[in-house]
Amino acid sequence: MIYKLGKEIVFPPLEMAEPDGLLAIGGDLSTQRLLAAYRLGIFPWYESGEPLWWSPDPRMVLFPEEFRINKTVKKLIKDQAFDFTINQAFSTVIHHCKKMPRSGQMGTWITDEIEKAYTDLHQLGYAHSAETWLDGKLVGGLYGIRLGRVFFGESMFSLVSNASRFAFTKYVEQLKKEEVAMIDCQVYTEYLESMGARLIDRQLFVDKLNELIS
Repeated sequence: MIYKLGKEIVFPPLEMAEPDGLLAIGGDLSTQRLLAAYRLGIFPWYESGEPLWWSPDPRMVLFPEEFRINKTVKKLIKDQAFDFTINQAFSTVIHHCKKMPRSGQMGTWITDEIEKAYTDLHQLGYAHSAETWLDGKLVGGLYGIRLGRVFFGESMFSLVSNASRFAFTKYVEQLKKEEVAMIDCQVYTEYLESMGARLIDRQLFVDKLNELIS
C-alpha cells in the first residue's frame, strides 16, 4: 500500500518504498517539500495529475573523480565547437527538457507544475542549469538541484549531436572545482554508465547525503 502524503511535510521511511522505488504519492511541490525530499534521498516524478515520490534501491550516482569523458566530446572541447554557460538560460533549458520524453516513456514527466516549482527553486538559488550554445543559439543543456556538495541531476536535452553530453562534461568539470563530491543520477541507464556512473546501495547513498549536505 503506497503512502499518501498530506499537507504536513513528512515522508515515510525509505524502507517502505516499493521494489521499483515508489515511496509515496500526493502532496504538493512546494519549495519546502522538494528540498526536504532531496535531503532525504527522495525525488518526484509527475504522473496522473499528482506527484509520485521515489527512492530507488540501488541508486545511480556519479562520483566526479570517476567521470569518463567521451572521445568525441574531448575533440569538441579541444576544437571549441560549442560555447558553454551556467545559469544563463534556466527557464529555456527546463522548457526544452519538458518537450523531450524521458527514456522509455511516450511523454514527458515535466508538467507545468514541475516547470514552475523548479523555476522557483532556481530563483532561490537551489536549481541550476548548464547550457551549450552554437552560433548564439541554445542547442543543449541540463538542470538539477544543488545542495551542499551534492548535485541532483534532473533532466537534459539536445538539439544537435553531443550538445547535452558537452554541457554535462563541462559542468562536471566545474562541479569538481567547487568540490562537489557526488552527482545523483537517480536510475540506471547505459548512457550514464558510459560516463562512469554506477549503482550503489540506497543506504550508502543516504549516508553520503548526510555527510555532504550541511
